[in-house]
Amino acid sequence: MKKLKELLFSPKKNQKSTGPRIQKNRRGIEIKSPREVEYMRVSSKIVATVLKEISEIVQPGMTTGDLDAYAEKRIREMGATPSFKGYYGFPGSICASINHEVVHGIPSPKKVIRTGDVLKVDTGAYHDGYHGDSCITIAVGNVSKEAEDLIEAAEKALYKGIEQVKAGAYLLDIAGAIEDYAKSKNYSVVENFTGHGVGRNLHEEPAVFNFRTNQLPNVKLRSGMTLAIEPIINVGSKHTKTLRDRWTVVTVDNNLSAQFEHTVLVTQDGYEILTDRTKV
Repeated sequence: MKKLKELLFSPKKNQKSTGPRIQKNRRGIEIKSPREVEYMRVSSKIVATVLKEISEIVQPGMTTGDLDAYAEKRIREMGATPSFKGYYGFPGSICASINHEVVHGIPSPKKVIRTGDVLKVDTGAYHDGYHGDSCITIAVGNVSKEAEDLIEAAEKALYKGIEQVKAGAYLLDIAGAIEDYAKSKNYSVVENFTGHGVGRNLHEEPAVFNFRTNQLPNVKLRSGMTLAIEPIINVGSKHTKTLRDRWTVVTVDNNLSAQFEHTVLVTQDGYEILTDRTKV
C-alpha cells in the first residue's frame, strides 16, 4: 500500500511541476475567509459547468482526447486555467479513466470511448488564485447492470460522506459513512488514494479518507474548511497497480471502478457543495 498521506496525484520522482500555483502547503489546514470562499465558488462553478457539459456531449466514438480538448477550451473561455495540466508533468486538463482504470487516466486521441464504458472524468480549474476540483462517472450508452449499480453506489457513497460534514464533526465521520455504505453494497473501497483539502493549492491538508484509520489524527472540522471528498469504489478487490506510463492506476483484478468527487465547504450548520452541477 502507498503512503496514507498520498493525495489525488502521485508525481514522478524528482519531476518538476509546470502547472498553476504548485507549492508545498506549510500552513497546515487552512480556514477560508468569506472572501476566499467567494473565489472558490467561482472556480468550483467553472468545474461543475465543464463536467455537466461533458456528461451531456460524451458519446461512443469520441476519444478521451476530444473530451480533454473540450474541457481545456471551456475552462479557458471562462477565464480560468486547467488545474491538472502540467501538474507534476501531467499532460491533460482532465483525467479520463475507463472501466478497470481507477484514476489518473491520461487523455489521448487514440483512446476511443465505446458503448458500455464506465468513464471517470476528473478535472480542476484555477481562477483568481483558487482551485475547484470534481469528478464524475458517466455510463456511456447502454451499460451492464453491474456497471449501473456500481455507478449509483459510488455517487451515493459520496453523498453519504458529505452528509456528515458540519463544524464539530470529524474526518472519520465522513470516512466511516462512505466505508459503511460501500461495504453494505458489497463493494470495496480503494485505500491508496484519498480526498484532500483544496483552495490556494490543488492539494492541501487534511487528507480526507474514505475508510476508517487510526494512522493520522482524526481532525475536527471547522467552518471555513474546504474539502475535496472523493470516494473510489470497486466491484472486486480494493487493490490497485500503476501502469508503465506511471500515471494510470488500474484494479489488480480488472474489475470495474467508479469515482465521484465534490469540493465541499464546511459551514457551522452543515455544508455547501461548491461544485454542485445542479446549480449551473
